[in-house]
Amino acid sequence: MADPGKAPVDHCLALKVMRLTRPTIGQTTLVQSSGTDIEKELFLSSISSDMNTNNMMSEVLPGGLLVLPQSFGNIYLGETFSSYVCVHNDSTEVCGSVVVRADLQTATQRINLVPGNSTDVSSHSRDSLAPGSTIDQVIHHEVKELGTHILVCEVTYTTQQSDKMNFRKFFKFQVMKPLDVKTKFYNAESDEVFLEAQVQNITQTTISIDRVTLEPSHTFTVTSLKAEPTPGQGVVARGLCLQVQDSWQYLFCLRPRPEHNNKNLKLVTNIGKLDIVWRTGLCDRGRLQTSQLQRLPPNSGEVRLAFLQAPSYALLDTPFPLTLRLENNCERTVELDLSLKQEGGGKLTWGGVVERGLGLVEPGGSTEVQVEVVLHCTGLQTLQGIHCRDTLLKRSYCFNDQCQVYVLGDKELYTVLTQ
Repeated sequence: MADPGKAPVDHCLALKVMRLTRPTIGQTTLVQSSGTDIEKELFLSSISSDMNTNNMMSEVLPGGLLVLPQSFGNIYLGETFSSYVCVHNDSTEVCGSVVVRADLQTATQRINLVPGNSTDVSSHSRDSLAPGSTIDQVIHHEVKELGTHILVCEVTYTTQQSDKMNFRKFFKFQVMKPLDVKTKFYNAESDEVFLEAQVQNITQTTISIDRVTLEPSHTFTVTSLKAEPTPGQGVVARGLCLQVQDSWQYLFCLRPRPEHNNKNLKLVTNIGKLDIVWRTGLCDRGRLQTSQLQRLPPNSGEVRLAFLQAPSYALLDTPFPLTLRLENNCERTVELDLSLKQEGGGKLTWGGVVERGLGLVEPGGSTEVQVEVVLHCTGLQTLQGIHCRDTLLKRSYCFNDQCQVYVLGDKELYTVLTQ
């Protein structure tokens, strides 16, 4: 649209702006008929005479021609906005000092696209522009904001009468959200953090996923947990192609770096950013990066128990060792006493010394202790009955459901699984 603040003026120059998008595949009109239909030959003749029919696959919907864009189309966050800007001298006189400028106005900022970072002066300005001559340029900009965008194009020039002329045009478009991303965090007892991310395609077309990665904060390292594709899986089954409203889930495991202790991890809320790259049907690339993902700080209590050594499998009625670590997460020194009690309905028996003093533990410090236990029931068993008492403030701590061990009654099977 033209500048609404000025009266119409006949200008020597004409400004044309066209968005550059890829064409679409033409769709043929399919007419199905049985072999006994009277109109069968008429249908087949109509399909074969249609210039859009794919000669190699006449029974398939995609045609053999490409259709040029008929409208501005949709543009999504993370895509690259490309446009062709052309200034043409429609008059019979030479215009001087021609300058073209293009800015993109968003809700928060105004971005200069022409001249932008271009070092070619002739692409946006001329000392003189003869009749029939043009100044044109292709501009590109990665869209990083949602909502209304306005492309403001301005042209200034002087006529042969030395009159300084100026006019502007505005092109308004909406930037829409392409993907809906939902996240969940799980804080494990081992200080690991599991991130579950669900990515849903909310565009109006099928897209292919190039990659979904997590850029962790400086506190963590990240591992993507995904199954290896089998030879028979297609792009849809592997999550590489998302149709409209389809979703795919991704799982990441974040492990703290060795230099960060448990006290520091309690204060860390920033996890990282998801980086998603996708492509449309004709390979237009889009990229979306989330803001910093944040978790709720884990509440591990004043005293935290960690199992440094615990087997996955145990033999029925056979003792096995455990290595425990008790960490002081509070801001004061604690004096701990460890007590191992026969709980769980007779399913386990603690061996060796079941009550012992562990001494003073400074804030942020820890102490380790080795114990022994015997399990009396097969199947997945939970270790229970670990109690700790702070003798300074007379506070007691109970640790149940901290560790599970699978108990086997078959000695040969146990030997095979533990080798």
